[in-house]
Amino acid sequence: MRCFDSWDGVEIAYHEWGEGSAVLPPVVLHHGFVADAQANWVATGVVDALTAAGRRVLAPDARGHGRSEKPHDPARYGEQRMARDLAGLFDEIGAPRVDLVGYSMGAVVALILSSGEERVRRLVVGGVGAGVVECGGVDRRAVSNESIVEALSAADPASITGPEAAAFRALADALGADREALVAQARAVYRGGVALDRISAPTLLLAGAEDPMAVRPEVLVEAIPNAVLQRLSGNHIEALGDPRFSRAIVDFLA
Repeated sequence: MRCFDSWDGVEIAYHEWGEGSAVLPPVVLHHGFVADAQANWVATGVVDALTAAGRRVLAPDARGHGRSEKPHDPARYGEQRMARDLAGLFDEIGAPRVDLVGYSMGAVVALILSSGEERVRRLVVGGVGAGVVECGGVDRRAVSNESIVEALSAADPASITGPEAAAFRALADALGADREALVAQARAVYRGGVALDRISAPTLLLAGAEDPMAVRPEVLVEAIPNAVLQRLSGNHIEALGDPRFSRAIVDFLA
């Protein structure tokens, strides 16, 4: 694991695997809310699949997550700030071109960055759908930020009633996450819209058929100039375990 100080002084940790290719650029993976690089990318087999294909892989832990610094002020959070962290990682590794993959919150981060970042050669996003177009970011109609804040703040997890919010709390507890930092991100979630028409990188959207946060993914695909859709099985969590998930990433980025 390595670290660098991002644009506003927050320390960002990142992980690196593989020797890389002389022809293809490194692959950068950005995880979703509550998760970290290990949970979204190592445990699901994505890192192993990419390194087996000869790729160099890097994955940051987003601010407030994993081993990165965890301020508790909502003013230090939001997907726009995380997008600037990603650009800082590109600078840190000195990569003129990268392939970028993001899931859920990380998908919004990747889309924001790719709308103004020429170094992204190819883009894969998952766990999002029409909400990016219609809500300006993660689909808050499926699970509200207020319910997530309540779930993460609850003294007793058994008191949480909404299944989606309860799943975020269960993951936070399983990972031993800093729930106050996660609450800060939940309060700062990006709502400003993404200039999807400015994304020039060929883009693959992966969406679970039962994912409430990735409903009507074709709406998002139609808003990106050069995008294609692949549907997977399962809900927001289960789609990551579909064997086609890592295979689709490897094939598209090849």
